[in-house]
Amino acid sequence: MRHRGARQTAPRRVFSILTAAVRSVVSPAALVREQAPTTAPDPTDVYAADDMPAVETIAAAAAEFERSADQARRADRGKRAAKKVLDKLPSGTYNGWKVFRTPSSRSTPDLAEITRIFKANGLGKVPMRPCSPSLNVERVEALVLAEVA
Repeated sequence: MRHRGARQTAPRRVFSILTAAVRSVVSPAALVREQAPTTAPDPTDVYAADDMPAVETIAAAAAEFERSADQARRADRGKRAAKKVLDKLPSGTYNGWKVFRTPSSRSTPDLAEITRIFKANGLGKVPMRPCSPSLNVERVEALVLAEVA
């Protein structure tokens, strides 16, 4: 006997595949643009040509950045998994661990209220600025330049 949910999801999967196929024929560039990585411009305080550190120093920094970023991702995953359990606990002491909450000292703008005030006073859209770009490091194969004789 088939599970009823399996019959309901199969048409959805077929529909999803068909719509993706149609989009790839009608507007293939749109699919590529969605997947293409975007890059942000360099900040204004990058090294000048004369101030550049040695290539070995750059490689060591990039390797350390990648290693540290990987450790941070693993730590974040572990922290999220533990937080799922701890967030639902009432404050108290559990086998030597005190679980409690403290109010945050940080605050954030209430965008819904700001938008309401802008609309009420005819000030147009709320001005926004982009966040800082993220720094990424990716290992690539080194180019070996052949000597031309």
